Amino acid sequence: MKKLLLLSMLSFFLSCDSTSTKDEKNEKSNEVEQIEAEAKELVEDEQNEEDELVFTENDHFYIYGEEFAPEGVLDAVALTEKYANMKVGDSIPLMVKANVNSVCKKKGCWMKLDLAEEKEAMVRFKDYGFFVPKDIDGNEVLVAGHAFIEETSVEDLKHYAEDDGQSEEEITRITEPKQTLSFQATGVLLEK
Repeated sequence: MKKLLLLSMLSFFLSCDSTSTKDEKNEKSNEVEQIEAEAKELVEDEQNEEDELVFTENDHFYIYGEEFAPEGVLDAVALTEKYANMKVGDSIPLMVKANVNSVCKKKGCWMKLDLAEEKEAMVRFKDYGFFVPKDIDGNEVLVAGHAFIEETSVEDLKHYAEDDGQSEEEITRITEPKQTLSFQATGVLLEK
């Protein structure tokens, strides 16, 4: 980001010289265009670096976010029962082991866990601090964090549907907010 600021300042100073001849101004204009192109490339490179998947691993798991000891882990049925006793605003810390139904296909910035009774839990990652692989649909994961219920807006529901690759027809059918079984994950373990 500092490079971008420096390039922008240089571009500004080159374009502000009013005593230059027409040829000098054309040359400076070309320099400004080149600097702007380099600045754009730097921004894209920084964005790509931010989007890279960061993880660690141990003998048994790929670790996304914070590592945790998988002790006292609930299964999908037990988590479904916990959600049944919650209302909007409630939050409980826990760990769950469940299959992944879907993942954000753009970045891996959210996933949906398969629960009992044909329900799903929408998992987002604390502080947008890590992502999961985009191709783990159907895999079993261990997730640590907080389960809660929230009211999800129509706008957010449409955004998630778009990220999930749903058709325009499916997206336009979303017209009402809904209560969502949600989970804010601090860590995800994916078995090797």
